[in-house]
Amino acid sequence: MSAAKIQMPIVSDSELNESERNESEVNESEVNNPKIRNAHSRINSLDWPRILASLHESGWARTGEVLTAQECDGLRALYSNDKLFRSKVVMARHRFGLGEYKYFAYPLPGLVTDLREPLYAHLAAVANNWESKLGGKKTHYPETHQEFIKLCHGSGQKRPTPLMLRYESGGYNCLHQDLYGAVYFPLQTVFMLDRPELDFAGGEFVLVEQRPRAQSAAHVIAPRQGEAVIFTTRWRPVQGSRGYYRVNIRHGVSAVTRGIRHTLGIVYHDAE
Repeated sequence: MSAAKIQMPIVSDSELNESERNESEVNESEVNNPKIRNAHSRINSLDWPRILASLHESGWARTGEVLTAQECDGLRALYSNDKLFRSKVVMARHRFGLGEYKYFAYPLPGLVTDLREPLYAHLAAVANNWESKLGGKKTHYPETHQEFIKLCHGSGQKRPTPLMLRYESGGYNCLHQDLYGAVYFPLQTVFMLDRPELDFAGGEFVLVEQRPRAQSAAHVIAPRQGEAVIFTTRWRPVQGSRGYYRVNIRHGVSAVTRGIRHTLGIVYHDAE
């Protein structure tokens, strides 16, 4: 994987035609399947003391398995239904890497909403804690995701950013940060939908921390199917001899050596 390129995500709707993006034609059973509406309680029952401690210590955390194999299969199947998405990006066209991803349109599939909202509720306290450590007074993250989305929309950021990513053998994603406007949430989440070593090989999730006056440090993470990694969107606070300072972090995906790899990305802020 090339570590030299910075990916600024493409959020244009131009790569899916209007009929493909007609939200009124979205299959309702795919959006609000009652069999998937218990994810909210599973999110709340995670080991949050451990997760939050890991986020404060290193800027990322593994959740343990959240999604069932059936839910992962169902999410992967959504990728072929362009009616659910507002935009498709082929990475090679923009020198982002080798692979592709699609941004969901509103209304989001029920499972995606049921993951996004409770995850945000647990992470908002971390976001506010990080802002306070750095003396930030401009941004306060409200307790609920619906309130936060109102802030995004008030700043002209109204397009949804949860996305599905797909890599075939040889595919990879250059190091980047997912920033879509002036308002952004400092954490995001990615769910593994395939079985490592069975459905694909390689394709590890990579975080690179750029430490001031020091060599960069890399974290290589291989989540299990149904497991999520919560990680820093842009920076995290680190304690120094003179107080806290910002450490910049970028993320990417190493080369897939065999098979096909799918993930669900949960970005909490909307895009311009």
